[in-house]
Amino acid sequence: MILDPFTDRLERVRHRFVSTLEGKIEDGYAAIPHLAEGLPTAAAAVAELYRCMHGIVGISSTVGFPATGGAARDVENVLRPPQRDKRGLSDQEILALQQRLQPLREAAKRELQISPA
Repeated sequence: MILDPFTDRLERVRHRFVSTLEGKIEDGYAAIPHLAEGLPTAAAAVAELYRCMHGIVGISSTVGFPATGGAARDVENVLRPPQRDKRGLSDQEILALQQRLQPLREAAKRELQISPA
């Protein structure tokens, strides 16, 4: 069966999204110790995690992961002010980030389970 170019491209994007999603979320957890304000590389770590979450937000609904996209937007919203201000996260922002990463992990897990291969 030959797919039209758009469908073929969308399927490749979807496959790449699915294959990297869990790793990106785990990278978010792993980044937490590097995000605290006062650390010399915190602003760069915040910017990198923000870009990662922004990417999930941007593509998730298109490839059939709306709940994951919504949860990633909640994470992105925590990171937006420090990213914009080029700074690390306060203790309160780190707590908020941790509280929003778990629902992201859960949404992704649910949608990956119901997602066709």
